[in-house]
Amino acid sequence: MFTRIPMPQGVARKLQTMILDGELKTGEKIPSQRELSEKFGVSRASLREALMTLETIGLVKTEAGRGTFVVGTSPESAKTMAEWRYSHTYSLREVFETRLMLEGEIAARAAGRLVADDLEALSRLTDDMERSWAARDYLANVEADLKFHAIIARACGNKMLSELYGQVRDQVTETQRQPIPITDPKRMEASVSEHRRLIAALAKGDARGARRAMSEHVANTAACAGY
Repeated sequence: MFTRIPMPQGVARKLQTMILDGELKTGEKIPSQRELSEKFGVSRASLREALMTLETIGLVKTEAGRGTFVVGTSPESAKTMAEWRYSHTYSLREVFETRLMLEGEIAARAAGRLVADDLEALSRLTDDMERSWAARDYLANVEADLKFHAIIARACGNKMLSELYGQVRDQVTETQRQPIPITDPKRMEASVSEHRRLIAALAKGDARGARRAMSEHVANTAACAGY
């Protein structure tokens, strides 16, 4: 099924490609919002959202009074996380704590409920995460991760739990983007292994194992973010 890509996400992808291809170089100031909004044919609001996304994953940095600069994609380029976007409503710690409780229960309830196509999709998305990280395509890495978790949420057999997950999706997305600038490659290897252990538990209908695997995965991601 064709899925329409939200405008800010599409713009973020284009800008990421320009950075990865060297069209926008490390240390270079990117064009003004007016220029970029005209170049891509989007509103400034969509452009600002795209730039916030790229700043969260460590590709650009906005400096007050100076503009937005390319940070780069080498492991040495970005060593700090961007400011938590939802600090006016929830702390990052609160969102991770909610993820632990919500997604652990969702995984337990989804165990044994996923059909073969679902399990194949989870395996494929895990492969996509691994490949996109190696290619430094951080946006694709997060998108695959979100789809992975959404499939499990849809299969949990409890409509309210699924809808609750959907309601916090924006905050969940940020917890998956947030640690990227300080994520060691070995942590990403571990994350991929955690996904595979979770798939195995889900396929066996092992509710306790699925809850444990999901909880450990979320906790390890939180630890990577400093919590």
